[in-house]
Amino acid sequence: MTVRQLADYLNLNERTVLKLVSEGELPGVKIGNQWRFRKAMLDAWLDDQMLGVTPRSVDVSRGAPAARRMLDLASCFQPSHIIPDLEANTKTGVIEELANLASRLNLVRDKTWFVGALIERENIMPSAIGNGLAFMHTLNRHPEHVVKPFMILGRSRGGVDFDALDGKPTHLFFVLGLKYHELHLPWLAKLPQMCSRPETLRTLMAAVTADSIFAALSDAERDLGTAATSAASRSLP
Repeated sequence: MTVRQLADYLNLNERTVLKLVSEGELPGVKIGNQWRFRKAMLDAWLDDQMLGVTPRSVDVSRGAPAARRMLDLASCFQPSHIIPDLEANTKTGVIEELANLASRLNLVRDKTWFVGALIERENIMPSAIGNGLAFMHTLNRHPEHVVKPFMILGRSRGGVDFDALDGKPTHLFFVLGLKYHELHLPWLAKLPQMCSRPETLRTLMAAVTADSIFAALSDAERDLGTAATSAASRSLP
């Protein structure tokens, strides 16, 4: 959907939509200089708002950007959560390889369930948003299967056909483990913002080790937080 179509869908004006997406509140991807949105992702975002899984951003006050970040990157993601060079070259293979990592790290209790849940979500709503990025998660929150909120990342230098929005191969595969009442940070909005800068993507693809990939994402998170704080300060009367 375009900004105008999304504004009509949410019954908001276009200026409000642009403000929300620029602050990382709405899940969208910037292609060239135009924002695009997947309806299915927006519906999932609305479900999160209603369930209280993510903060009700439309009602948040101006002073809230810093307070919203209740989970930082390091609280659910470490260098050990990264596969710098995926062996798989198919969609199912990538999912299985990443699910195996989550199981080895004791982040999920049932690897078979996790593989099936991720594939189920892909069949309904592909996670590859284009620009070489995919953000995978299960359709629902499962506290009985997810030990704690987590993120894992796999990188494929050659790329994998993941039914991306732009039709191009996907290189970076983020997987989110969502535990109800504990995923306080709207990662599906924050991660695309962190990876939206071309220089960040180049750094992530050029990084040699898991530690350097982690450092690049940490830098992107810090830059995003700095930008959000500066924007909030400029908007204050």
